Formats: sequence, structure tokens, C-alpha cells
Amino acid sequence: MKAMDRRRFLGAAATGAAAIGAWRVRAQDAAAPKVKLGLIGCGWYGLVDIEAAFRAGGVEVVSVCDVDTDHLKAAAEKIEKLQGRRPREFKLYGEMLAAGGLQAVVIATPPHWHALQFLAALDAGLDIYCEKPLAYDIREAQAMAAAAAKKPDRVIQIGFQRRQSPTIRAVRDFVKAGGIGRVVQADVQIHYGAGILDTTPQDPPAALDWDLWCGPAPKLPYCPQIGHKAWRLEKEYGHGHLVDWGIHLIDATRWILGETMPRSVTAVGRLVKFAGKITTPDTMSAWFDYASAPVAWRHRLWGAQEFDPDTANGIILHGEEGTVFVTDNRWVHVPKAKNPERKVSEAKADLAQAHMADFLDAVRARRPASCSTDEGLLSTAAVKLAMIASDTGATAAWDAAANEAAGAAKSGMKRDYRAPWKHPHG
Repeated sequence: MKAMDRRRFLGAAATGAAAIGAWRVRAQDAAAPKVKLGLIGCGWYGLVDIEAAFRAGGVEVVSVCDVDTDHLKAAAEKIEKLQGRRPREFKLYGEMLAAGGLQAVVIATPPHWHALQFLAALDAGLDIYCEKPLAYDIREAQAMAAAAAKKPDRVIQIGFQRRQSPTIRAVRDFVKAGGIGRVVQADVQIHYGAGILDTTPQDPPAALDWDLWCGPAPKLPYCPQIGHKAWRLEKEYGHGHLVDWGIHLIDATRWILGETMPRSVTAVGRLVKFAGKITTPDTMSAWFDYASAPVAWRHRLWGAQEFDPDTANGIILHGEEGTVFVTDNRWVHVPKAKNPERKVSEAKADLAQAHMADFLDAVRARRPASCSTDEGLLSTAAVKLAMIASDTGATAAWDAAANEAAGAAKSGMKRDYRAPWKHPHG
């Protein structure tokens, strides 16, 4: 396909930003009824989501839930200041759902809790905003997608906020229109310096019910490194940097390419710096064999200054007629030429607000939100397949006809739940 004239896309980022602004205007329309929200998981990112909802406008937080009473109190106090009324407080999400008064729920707990909370919210007849990854294991995610398919009247948004990025949207349009010709390969990476907390086993804080926090996952001894935010690099809870943060860019890459599941994933990872402190690779590479083009992932959680900090977090798409780099608020086109001129476009947007605004607008309009459960399943299954490959040291293939991993990798699709919880896949 002949490369497209890029001038037609120079205004795409600004157009995307304007659309995001329009969502906010609609959401803040005084005539629109307030969406009554509940929050499950009142820690750092739960409050990020709720503050985004208030910025979008037209919401009332009726109830909040957390197994840490300090988090619960702090969230209730903050929300009271934002809306002038204190939400009801619950330790158990089942009790919050049974109390009623909600239209929608935000699920912002660690991923090992997502499936049970998502399914309970569906049973309660609620719309759902669920953070990524969709679930801890692939079988959970499949059970969630199957349950959502049976209730098509429910509005569901999965937290891949980068789909609202004006630059990522512009690159998607540019690539689809042939701006760099056929894509040959994508390089995806997020390098950063991880801050490792105390790994000494110790009693959990008095405010935290550690047994309930661990829930259906294995109950490891508490330490600050796997409590609250730092669980992301613990295998049993977050399953590492690719699953926690890298999944955003794998999702965006898959969305740009129009892909579903990779045919296979090969991955290698090591604990080079943080052995004995974290349980997922601090240095890792993965090769996703998508039908249209391979996608190569890399991350490094330690080291000196980046050689090129501008590309430490982003996607590089190599095409037959040029190359594109894109990150949250900037994209760069390098055409195929003897002395190519790099063309830079920038556009900033509040992605958390935009994604939440799209969800709230969909709730009011009773239309699908922009990132469905099925889409969340595909991106979650892809990165989990990579971790299966890394953990086993063998390529993990995907059997598209059977909708499951092939061979030995199949056993990694599901882990046993801790009693008394029961896995939704049976």
C-alpha cells in the first residue's frame, strides 16, 4: 500500500483531545442524572479512578469497600470533601453490593480478586469499571468474559486508559491508512528503576486484614514489598512488570495492529539485580508471534541512565515505508528516505478522566463502553501466556480453535484457589 500523506494526520491528535474534552462537557451537563458509584479497593489506584470520575463529573460515590480500615477511612474522608457527603463504608464487598443503592461499581483491587468481585457485581445487576489486567489467570478472565456475554445490557469498561490517548489514536489511524506501509515488527518497552521496599516477613499493620487481602491467592507472609502497591512485582499477586504495566502497551499495540491473540509467545527473563527481593524478572524479553507482525517486548527494572530516555516507555512500529514511535502524549514519524525528517506531534490529555468519562457516558446512554471484557481478555491472556513461557522456559503456543494454550502451557492457564474460595472456572 502506498504511504499516505502524513499532513492529513497532523491534526488527529488535536481532534482526539477535543473529543475527550467533549466527553467531559457531556458528563458535566447539569441535566444529566448522577451515576451512583461504589468503589471496591480504596488504595492508591482506586482513588485515582474515583478522582477521575469526579473530574469527569456527574457522579455520586455511595459506598466504598476495603479490607484495610486505614484506607477505607482515608478514602471516605477524601470523597466526603469532594462531594459533600460521606459514602457508606464496608469491609466486605458482598455486603456493599447487598446494601444496594448503586448503578455501577469500580473494581480497583489487585488482580487476584478481580474475577470474584466482577462476577458478584454482574449478579447484582451493576455496570462495571474494572482495572487491568482483567484477572490473575486466563481461566478467570475467560469466565468473566463468558458471564459478561450473557448480560449484554450491562456496561463494562476495562481500564486500558491508553486507548484514549490522542497520539495512540492518531498512530492507529495513520498505520491503518498505510502511513508506514505494511508493519514488519513492533518493539515495545517500559524501562524504569524499581524501588524495592523492605522484604523482611513481619506482622501486617493492625488496620489490614492480610488473610482477606490475600483471599483466593496463596497467603504469603506479609512484608512491605508485597503489601499494597508493591505487590505488582510479586508472582503470586501481580505477576510482574509486563502483566502490571507493560500490558497497557501490549494492548495498545494489539489495538493498533487489529490483532487478537498471538499464535505463540517465547519469553526469557532473569532476576539479575533483585534476586531474593522480588519473584518476577527484573530483566525480560518476550516475542509475541501475531499473524500480521511480531511484537517484541523488553523491560529492565534497574541500571544506569537510559541511552535514549525519550523511547524508554513506548511503542516503535517498523513499516516497509517508515517507522513510528508513540507514547502517551507524543508520536514521531520517520519516513523511509535517504535523509529522513523526523516529524513530531504532541497532544496531552487526562487519560484516566477520558476513559472514566467514556464509561460514565456509556452508562447514561446505555451503549457499550470503548474497551469491552472481550478486549480485556485478549490483552490479559497475551501477557499471561508470556509469563507462562517465561516461567516454564518453553514457547507457549495458543490453540485458537480450542481457545486455550497448547501442550504443557495449558496447565498454566489456571491456578488453584485457596479455601474457602472457589475458582469460577470450576
